Amino acid sequence: MVIKKNKTQIKAVSYNDLIIGVSVSFIFILLSWMIDIIANNLTVNLSTIKQIHINNPIHWIVDLAPFIIGLIIFFFIKKRESDKNDFKAIIELRDQNINKNATLAKKIGEGNYEDDDKINDENDILAKSLLLMRDNLLANNKKEKEQNWISEGKDIISDILRMHNNINELAYEVILELIKYIDVIQGAFYIYDDEDKKLHNIATYAYNRKRYVTQEFKIGEGLIGQCAYEQDIVYRTEIPEDYATITSGILGDRKPSSILTVPLVTEEKLQGILEFASIKDEFSPLTIDFLKELGEIIARTLYNLRMNQTTEKLLLESQQMTEELKANEEQLRQNAEEMRATQEELEISNKNLETQITEVENAQKRLHSLLENASEVISIYDSEIKLKYQSPSVSQILGYTPEEMMRGKDMDRLTAKGEAAMKEMFEKLLEDSFTPITIQYTYIKKNGKKIHIETTGRNLLNDQAISGIILNSQDITERKRAEKEERMKSKMQSLSENSLDLILRMNTKGQFFYANPMIDDFLGIKSGDIINARIDDLEIEPLLVDFFKDSIKSIRRTNQKLNEELTIPTANKGIRIMSFNAIPEFNENELETILFVGHDITEAKKIELEIKDKNKKINESINYAQRIQTSILPSNTIIQEYLPKSFIFYKPRDVVSGDFPWFFKKEDIIYISAVDCTGHGVPGALLSFIGYFQLNNIVDHDVNYTAGQILDKLHFGVRTTLKQDRIDADARDGMDIALCRIDPKNKQLQYAGAHRPLFLLRNEELLEYKGNRKAIGGIPHRKKAEKDFINHTIDIKKGDKIFIFSDGLPDQVGGPEGRKYSPQRIRDNITMNNGFTMEQYSNLFSSDFTKWKGSTKQIDDVLLIGIEF
Repeated sequence: MVIKKNKTQIKAVSYNDLIIGVSVSFIFILLSWMIDIIANNLTVNLSTIKQIHINNPIHWIVDLAPFIIGLIIFFFIKKRESDKNDFKAIIELRDQNINKNATLAKKIGEGNYEDDDKINDENDILAKSLLLMRDNLLANNKKEKEQNWISEGKDIISDILRMHNNINELAYEVILELIKYIDVIQGAFYIYDDEDKKLHNIATYAYNRKRYVTQEFKIGEGLIGQCAYEQDIVYRTEIPEDYATITSGILGDRKPSSILTVPLVTEEKLQGILEFASIKDEFSPLTIDFLKELGEIIARTLYNLRMNQTTEKLLLESQQMTEELKANEEQLRQNAEEMRATQEELEISNKNLETQITEVENAQKRLHSLLENASEVISIYDSEIKLKYQSPSVSQILGYTPEEMMRGKDMDRLTAKGEAAMKEMFEKLLEDSFTPITIQYTYIKKNGKKIHIETTGRNLLNDQAISGIILNSQDITERKRAEKEERMKSKMQSLSENSLDLILRMNTKGQFFYANPMIDDFLGIKSGDIINARIDDLEIEPLLVDFFKDSIKSIRRTNQKLNEELTIPTANKGIRIMSFNAIPEFNENELETILFVGHDITEAKKIELEIKDKNKKINESINYAQRIQTSILPSNTIIQEYLPKSFIFYKPRDVVSGDFPWFFKKEDIIYISAVDCTGHGVPGALLSFIGYFQLNNIVDHDVNYTAGQILDKLHFGVRTTLKQDRIDADARDGMDIALCRIDPKNKQLQYAGAHRPLFLLRNEELLEYKGNRKAIGGIPHRKKAEKDFINHTIDIKKGDKIFIFSDGLPDQVGGPEGRKYSPQRIRDNITMNNGFTMEQYSNLFSSDFTKWKGSTKQIDDVLLIGIEF
């Protein structure tokens, strides 16, 4: 009511202000009229007022002032009223927020956190803080309820665990209470048996009744085994109808919607598994956390119960043993009295025995020391040839302990020959017990070294002290080596005495120890006169003296053998060329003497010079033949004059070649071929001359011959030249060829071949034209007519590329596996690089062939011709 009254008063005041303002404005209008009338001395009437408005238009503006001022005052009043209303609304909203926040604070204080209150004003910080505080209190309240629920469940199960000492009863009560507490319909308790490594079902409760199920699972088998293997919770919510690999011990009449298995683990040891199934809802995270915490408590209780059961069992056994001991105690006491009486008698006899034992022990020690350091190995075998005693000296001599020898090393380390000798010795000793037998054989020591052993066997089976076959074995390796050296020295002495070489032996100081009889022929000194003499004491050729001294110095420094050729005057043979070898001789890795062997190579040198002279003449002849062959063969320059896009890869195996490129032009026809004659080197070059001139004569005779006809005529021409058409002919030489007749004007190519193909590359596709399977020349078959060479006609297209080659390229052995270069590699190089120019192809095949051949020797002449149209 007060507010309405104030509002009316405010409005009345506002309109009064409007009236006053308009009234004042009219006063100004009247003043402006009066000033203008007085200034112009006019009378006051309506016409005068009209006249002054006409004369002075500003009066119209002044006349409008009241209305303008009235509008301004009106709008100002309206604006002030609006501001006052807005301020009032703000005050009212603040009051509402305060009331609402007070209500919210009262609800929070009363513990009511569930109302869904919202914030109307985003700037209301107090409301936001109260809602945040409510949400935090709600979360803490929820968390506290969950913790209380977990704690209450733990307390319930802990009470059950404290009440029971029997594991089966405990398991049933625990699973029953847990099913009720977490609200599921099925549960099972599995105990882990550490002896058979299996999980056994000892309690199952399902559908509100106890079930008697006997199941067992291995670690890793089914969900139970998987949970045990991982020692972690296994939770399954998606269980397909046909998923047979999930094996649960509690699947009942209905398929559960989720299964949870909880491991019972304490101190990283598995005690059992809890399994739960639900057909309603999935297990909540709170339930899973509760069972996970509870699992360790149950596991620790199971562990303690098992330990208690084990302790009780041991205690029971201990009590039984105590009863038995009490029963025997009286008997033992009586026996003790008897033993005490005999003890005194034993003490007297023990003193005497101790003295005797000490004497025996000393004797045994002396015997063991003698046997251990003996130079022989003593072995005793029974009648079954089984080792029953081995002396300690075997460790020093053979490297094996007596125990190792007893386990079979006595026979295992023998060679086949030695094993046969031992077997034969035992057989003879068993047949004749009176005659000892001695054999020698090779034995492989523990370190792998072979030694020579001499063994003497005696049959003492009838001797009660031995009762066996005794073997005395000793290492005779050094004796064998000395005997061998003596034999070698005798043999070398005999060879040296009868050798035609000069043989001298001297020490590192130049003193002679030996000289064979040839010293008389070479140096004019008797062999007996040089023994023990020094180099400087004898009259020897100075060149030879310097050689001896330099050799001694060099061998003392390097311990390496030396060889040098010397031309020296001799006593009886004139000037001779000698090849001297200075050979160091060692004794126990120390240079002892030097053996000089001088071999007369004068005659060999003369023969070597003669051979060199003959080889020089042969090489000169071959080089001359090579110049002749080169002069008649076409060069790349001549061929490229008519076939600018072409190349020749030509690599003879020797100086002269059996393969050759042939080129001929007559009128508008171009002839080119790759010819491979039988053999290589000089024989092949001779055949190449025959082929070259025969081809020239044939094509020069008639330009109309086809490629096939040219080869037919060449075939018979070679036969006639080599007289292979005669009955007594035995020369089977000939040639393979790939021949092309090119007609550039008509854009036509004719090809014929003898064992050699033509490769045509057209539009990135490689075509192969094969030649006839017969060679040019050779002895004709007397009973079988020969077929003419096939003539292939090819229309030439721009960009076509042809390749012809001899068999030297595909037959070259090389590469990482030592295989042939092969026609397939040629095909691959052409097709894989189909955009190459002829120059690029030339470089490709040259480098690829060199790389393929590597260090392998070139086996034949190589020729490859490529042409692009």
